[in-house]
Amino acid sequence: MRIDVLGAVRALRDDGSPADLGGPRHREVLARLVAAEGRMVTTDTLVDDLWTDPPARAVGALRTFVAALRRALEPDRPPRSPPRVIVTEGPGYALRLSREDVDVHRFQDALARARRTPDAVADLDVALAVWRGPAYADVPGSPWVRRERTRLEELRLEGVELRARILLDSGEGTDLVAELGAHVAEHPWREPAWGLLARALYRAGRQADALAALRRARTMLVDQLGLDPGADLQRLETDILRGSVLLEGARTAWTGPGARLGPRTTVNLARTLALAGGDALIHSRRDRLAAIQAAERTGDLFLTARIIGAYDVPAIWSRADDPEQSRAVVAAAERTLTALGPDGPPGLSGRLLATIAVESRSADLSGAELRRAHQAALRAEALARDLADPALLAFALNGVFLQSFTRPGLATVRDGIGAEILDLATRHELPNFAVLGRLIRLQSASALGDLDAATAHAEAAEQLAATTEAPLVAVLTRWFRARATAVRSTEPGGPSAATAAAHYRACEDALLAAGMPGLHRGLFPLALLGLRLLHDRPAPVDPHLDWGPYRPWARPLVLLAQDRGEQARTALAAVPEPPRDHMQEAMWCLTARAAVHLGEREIAAHAAAALSDACAEQAGAGSGMLTLGPVSRYLAEAKACAEAR
Repeated sequence: MRIDVLGAVRALRDDGSPADLGGPRHREVLARLVAAEGRMVTTDTLVDDLWTDPPARAVGALRTFVAALRRALEPDRPPRSPPRVIVTEGPGYALRLSREDVDVHRFQDALARARRTPDAVADLDVALAVWRGPAYADVPGSPWVRRERTRLEELRLEGVELRARILLDSGEGTDLVAELGAHVAEHPWREPAWGLLARALYRAGRQADALAALRRARTMLVDQLGLDPGADLQRLETDILRGSVLLEGARTAWTGPGARLGPRTTVNLARTLALAGGDALIHSRRDRLAAIQAAERTGDLFLTARIIGAYDVPAIWSRADDPEQSRAVVAAAERTLTALGPDGPPGLSGRLLATIAVESRSADLSGAELRRAHQAALRAEALARDLADPALLAFALNGVFLQSFTRPGLATVRDGIGAEILDLATRHELPNFAVLGRLIRLQSASALGDLDAATAHAEAAEQLAATTEAPLVAVLTRWFRARATAVRSTEPGGPSAATAAAHYRACEDALLAAGMPGLHRGLFPLALLGLRLLHDRPAPVDPHLDWGPYRPWARPLVLLAQDRGEQARTALAAVPEPPRDHMQEAMWCLTARAAVHLGEREIAAHAAAALSDACAEQAGAGSGMLTLGPVSRYLAEAKACAEAR
């Protein structure tokens, strides 16, 4: 079965024949499940998305639509056998098809690959060709459809421009003039499109037409918007007038965003943008990887090493925002380090090792990968100390910090790392690492329950961030203050639990736009769970909460809160050991609490053993952003359960 939504919604069987999907509502249900990309959509959400004013029997109607779709998509399914395409999951439904079987998912994946690897342009070519019209073209214009249609159209335009850019960068693209001419005629406000058209005209030997295109763009922007063209268009005009060789697109040249700046300047710009957060952070990561790939294509080993090691952006969180991208950076660093060999320049080797340590975020790694990353951190630190290079040492210590989550109970160790980074950064004027040192010490003080010290570090970090233009710092310290409010809500005369929850909600809204999905996903539900545990209340059961990576450890408690004891017992038996990251103590405490409530003595004993070295810490507070209360409380409960006869 294949589903297409880039145009009218349709489903095609393996032999190419269309499935009868039914009426507009049936198609909208299927389209909404496609848009969820495999995630469960609750019944309440589907009802709200399908009807502005839901009828009294909306849920029954929805179930009828789902049943009809199941018959259409699996006509040969035996009676009473469970559906495999549209499955019931919790309080809603999910679409279970591989991404290759859904055209919009194939398109998005091809675009992502082309962003990372220009050599994947052929896949992007194919993916763009499957568009048959506006996405979800025959679905009524509900708010969710309009949002999704707008998002996908922006991705399509990006794909058209990315394909053209890759072809032009590679020395091809003389046949792009007509296509790009139509593109700018339809979307005249997209400055990058005008630049691509001018480059294609120049490549086709039409220098005068290329300049004329840029001047048309200038006239349009000035006359209709009162704006001058951006710096990229202005630089391109200068390059064309000079006949710059950089327009010729040699494959050995840097062929990513900011081409005329050169790879090192591009990485420096990406490093600066990373501190701004939001879209700038997302673009900086993408541009950094593109710069590394371009440097590798030159075959210049030392250039590649410098490009990889130049992105020394301080990192505070032990879960990567884009694990696949981080793995690509680590792989490039390891390839380059191997090629340099043991006699390579120690400064370059140290930066490559530090990059491996920083990018190998512990939550996303296997045991072998963790061991390699830990060794890389120690080797980078040793090289930096031998070289007496403070900037390299600060970078290496960042890696040591991120590899310091090997077991629960290491807050004091991390505080020492943060103190050394802060001292180095203060003495050698490394303001971004001074911020990192403060944030590490904030986390450590929070883990140890010293809210006064943590508050002092938060205030100092905010003052530094004001001078370094690092707005993400305020997002993190705001979460710390919400965490402090949660603790005070348990004290006589303190704020209410509802007030603390509202503080967390405000933090969640601010974090949403920060460009840090590795930090964001699941944090708000976990904070609410911690708040409820502080007040001895059951876990929240709101089906709209996205538990993200913390779902396996939270699920037994959520099921217990719903009086689903046997399902909770099954879920607890399936809980893995927590990743070695900022939240490992919290996850062990959730495991311990569920084991105690269910009388699972062996699991309780295992959790107690894992938590024994963390008895002086606050669960989850090592993040500096939330807390589940003292580890000692969960440890005592788990020991009592384990020893019960």
